[in-house]
Amino acid sequence: MTMRKGIILAGGSGTRLYPITIGLSKQLIPIYNKPMIYYPISTLMMAGIREICIITTPHDQEQFKRSLGDGSQWGMDFTYVVQPSPDGLAQAYLLAEEFLAGASSAMVLGDNVFFGHGLPDLLAAADEKATGGTVFGYHVADPERYGVVAFDETGKATAIIEKPEVPPSNFAVTGLYFLDNTASERARAVVPSPRGELEITTLLETYLEEGLLDVQTMGRGFAWLDMGTHASMLDAGNFVRTLEERQELQIGSIDEIAFRKGWIDDEALARRAAMFGKNTYGAYLKSLLK
Repeated sequence: MTMRKGIILAGGSGTRLYPITIGLSKQLIPIYNKPMIYYPISTLMMAGIREICIITTPHDQEQFKRSLGDGSQWGMDFTYVVQPSPDGLAQAYLLAEEFLAGASSAMVLGDNVFFGHGLPDLLAAADEKATGGTVFGYHVADPERYGVVAFDETGKATAIIEKPEVPPSNFAVTGLYFLDNTASERARAVVPSPRGELEITTLLETYLEEGLLDVQTMGRGFAWLDMGTHASMLDAGNFVRTLEERQELQIGSIDEIAFRKGWIDDEALARRAAMFGKNTYGAYLKSLLK
C-alpha cells in the first residue's frame, strides 16, 4: 500500500482580507504566534503524513518557500505546485496528480484550524480506510455558507449540497478530505459549476453515489475554525492564545509534533529552539528537551 500523501490548498486571491493580503498570502498571516499554514500542516502531521504538496498562487510561492523551506527541518518533504487561477477546490487533485503518483491523499485547506482531544484517533481511522473517502461534518450555526450534509433517518449521509438556500442539516463539511487514489481521475470528470468552479462537493458526490464516502461528525469537544474574514482570524488567534496561556502547551507547533513523532532528534529541535531564542515559542521548544 502506497503511503498517503498530503495536499494543502493555499491558493486564492484573498480579496476578502484586503488590504492585509495585497502584499502577503493569506495563509502566511499570523494566527496568534504562528503563520496560519502551520495549523493545517500540523493536522496532516498528526495523521502521520510526511510528504506534502503545497499549492499556492504563482506570485506567493516564494513567500512559502522562504517560510517553510523543503520541510527537511521537520523530517518532512514539501513539494510546491502553482495554481494559476482559483478554479475550485477539486482542481487541487488535478494540480497534485503528478505529486500523488497513484497514492491516496489527505487534503486540508490552508485556512482551517482543527483542535480537540481525540483528533489524532479520528485522523488515524480516516487514514486506515484504503478505498473511498472520509470527510468530517461539523455542527454550525450558519450552514448556508458551506457544503452541507443531508442525512437519512438512520444517520447515513445521502447528499452534500453546496451553499444551500434551505440547508438539510446544520452539519457543514470541514476543509479536510481523506480520499483514495481515484480522486484525481474523478476530478477530471467534474464539470465546472455555474460559478465556474470545480466544486469539491461534486467530487465527493461521486464517492457518495457509490457508497464509498464516510461522513464522520465531529462532536462538541472539537473546534473547527476557518479563517475567511478579519473577525474569524482574530477569533482564531484569541482561541489559540487562550488555550496556550492556560495550558502552557502549544497548538499547531510543527516543531513539537515532528520531535514527538521521532522525525527529528534532540539536536534538530535545539537548533529550532535557538532560532526562536528571543520569544516564548523558543523557550517552549527548549523545555521539550529537558
